[in-house]
Amino acid sequence: MTIELSTSVLPQFTRKAYQSSDYPEWLQQIVRDILQARIYDLAIKTPLEQLQGLSAKTGNRLYLKREDLQPVFSFKLRGAYNRIRQLPADIKRRGIVCASAGNHAQGVAVAAQKLGIRAVIVMPATTPEIKVEAVAARGAEVVLEGDSFDQALVHARSLQKKHGLEFIHPYDDPSVIAGQGTVGMEILQQAPEDLHAIFVPVGGGGLAAGVGAYVKYLQPNVRVIGVESVDAASMKLALEQDNPTSLPQVGLFADGIAVKQVGAMNFQVCREVIDDIITVTPDEMCAAIKDIFEATRSISEPSGAVAVAGMKKYAALLGRNDLAMAAVSSGANMNFDRLRHIAERTAIGEQREALFAVQIPEQVGSFRKLCRALGKVNVTEFNYRYSRDHQDASIFLGVQVTGAPQRQTFYETLRQQGYELIDLTDNELAKEHLRHTVGGRAARLANEHLFRFVIPERPNSLRDFLDAIGQEWDISLFHYRNHGTDYGRILVGLDVPPQSAERFRQQLAQLSYPWEDETQNPGYQRFLR
Repeated sequence: MTIELSTSVLPQFTRKAYQSSDYPEWLQQIVRDILQARIYDLAIKTPLEQLQGLSAKTGNRLYLKREDLQPVFSFKLRGAYNRIRQLPADIKRRGIVCASAGNHAQGVAVAAQKLGIRAVIVMPATTPEIKVEAVAARGAEVVLEGDSFDQALVHARSLQKKHGLEFIHPYDDPSVIAGQGTVGMEILQQAPEDLHAIFVPVGGGGLAAGVGAYVKYLQPNVRVIGVESVDAASMKLALEQDNPTSLPQVGLFADGIAVKQVGAMNFQVCREVIDDIITVTPDEMCAAIKDIFEATRSISEPSGAVAVAGMKKYAALLGRNDLAMAAVSSGANMNFDRLRHIAERTAIGEQREALFAVQIPEQVGSFRKLCRALGKVNVTEFNYRYSRDHQDASIFLGVQVTGAPQRQTFYETLRQQGYELIDLTDNELAKEHLRHTVGGRAARLANEHLFRFVIPERPNSLRDFLDAIGQEWDISLFHYRNHGTDYGRILVGLDVPPQSAERFRQQLAQLSYPWEDETQNPGYQRFLR
């Protein structure tokens, strides 16, 4: 088996290398609009902060443009306010409308509140309540319609015609592009003179168009690199085909950049000013969220961290040291209940955890033999459920690794010892669902007893625990997950025939681990017994 790394730095298209002297007039107009954008009575000039830890890891000077510090925790305020403030007086009296489930909605609401304009914001009925409340708190009229953004957009357009409202596009508008372009203007003012590249998240393309147009006019030697989610790479597709093309579907993990088709105007600009597109996985975004948290103690949303993920990948692939690079942290409107999932995926995104399905004989002693075959590797997860109907048992195994080479070595080592295994590290089904649902009922196992144990986290702690239990009783269920704390928690099912029940109780009494008998727990009886 060969493990392939995602290496998608992609010059799949050709960009003309303009100098300032031959910059097209229509692009120069965007630059003038950026310079004339009057947004700072509402938006703020956000800092450009060096990511000290990540800089040390990569050997480069990496910076973060903190758009998460805007009043609505997102750069979207810039474009929305620049667009709305320029409206003629008669349109301002009638009001505005937009469709959005996130940051654009909040930007429009705050801008309208500042200017005293009626704002109707159509959001999908599936929008989390926290976002709906945030928009309503800014004085906007919230209309919930449909189950998707596309359905909300159709309704917003109908309200536009019915009530004579002005539609505020989230990205494909010259005034919005100019407002977002002020991010690039600030970066050039704040960054070191030897700035090598700027990494910009790409959804509809408004931010990339604005930043790229400004930066390439003033400093054409600075690379402008767009970053997209690998399952929502609409700008990459458009640039490769030289035409905006709709994706059949997009992944929603980074919902702020989950756009099926980039804006037509944004595409025309990006085709001239974007140097490369990098795609990153959800796991890589999760790792970048952690990087940002460790540097700033702030929690980015996935789309807000995508540029940092792209900057990390670019730095690793480039293999050069001491380059100055900046990434835009575009937003921090994170739902709190997503943090568990993000933390779960971060280790894989950092290539510090690998997942495998390992097959072992369904017989006494094979479980212990596998643990010894693992050697000194730190186990992060071990899921197993007894099945009398099969000669072999399947183990869901997580191990700590230092990167792809060690993952490959671990795989080959177990194969050489005769184990059949499948690498599940890049299997979305396994990471999202399988790891939490391994198991089933054991109605035929009449003598199963279920226990919870707490063990200290240290090298070989899992093997020591199995040695302490002994080999007399067959393990019928096992779940363990390392959460990075001082103590680990294990759920164990043991087949204890009546004739050995007394010896089993004596064995339990001798254990040094805290434990609880869960055999009568209703959850166990309902789902696993």
